[in-house]
Amino acid sequence: MRLDKYISNATDISRSEVKRIIKTGAVEIDDQVTTNPATKVTSEQKVSLDGSVISACKHRYFMLNKPAGVVSVSKDKHHPTALSLVYEHRSDELQIAGRLDIDTTGLLLITDDGKWNHRLTSPRSKCTKVYTVTLGNPIEDNYPEKLSLGVQLDGEKHRCMPATMTKIDSHCLTLAIGEGKYHQVKRMFVALGNHVVKLHRFRVGGITLDEDLAEGDYRALSEAEVACIG
Repeated sequence: MRLDKYISNATDISRSEVKRIIKTGAVEIDDQVTTNPATKVTSEQKVSLDGSVISACKHRYFMLNKPAGVVSVSKDKHHPTALSLVYEHRSDELQIAGRLDIDTTGLLLITDDGKWNHRLTSPRSKCTKVYTVTLGNPIEDNYPEKLSLGVQLDGEKHRCMPATMTKIDSHCLTLAIGEGKYHQVKRMFVALGNHVVKLHRFRVGGITLDEDLAEGDYRALSEAEVACIG
């Protein structure tokens, strides 16, 4: 990584100010003064500013309780975005790990670790996602069996992976799926002759939405939560 970016990422100093500071000779790499902001530096090297060692910035991981009406993209001209709810330094480096529809609420994961994001969202990961689903019509007795066999979605060559449901009441259930096709949960119940009126995701893999998080709030993931996506 460029030296100026390395220091800016690890501090609250702007990139332009870091460049100015480097040119004054206040920065050392492995105890050697460098005045070139473009110098490449690795995490194994010791970088110091005015004699104080600067630690490399660690990756960041957050969970957001996404409200309805918020889109899971970085920029949108017509709707508030999930990333606009996260007030963090270098927010432009954050990315959404697995999207939710505009009207779907609940657990949304956000990070600046591209490799972790890929492990989470890759079809090969088969990371289980669990939703609370409210249907427009009553749940039929054959839904558990049909879901466990894999639902055939309109326009798809292959059936969905087997899904597991637990009935809560006549119209509400929890649903666990191991993939993330486009609008998958909604399309699954259309295929069963029903329709979703409310959808809320509360678990991804081993990460469960914090019950203390109000809609629109977020918090950093614990080390254990980060590690469970492997």
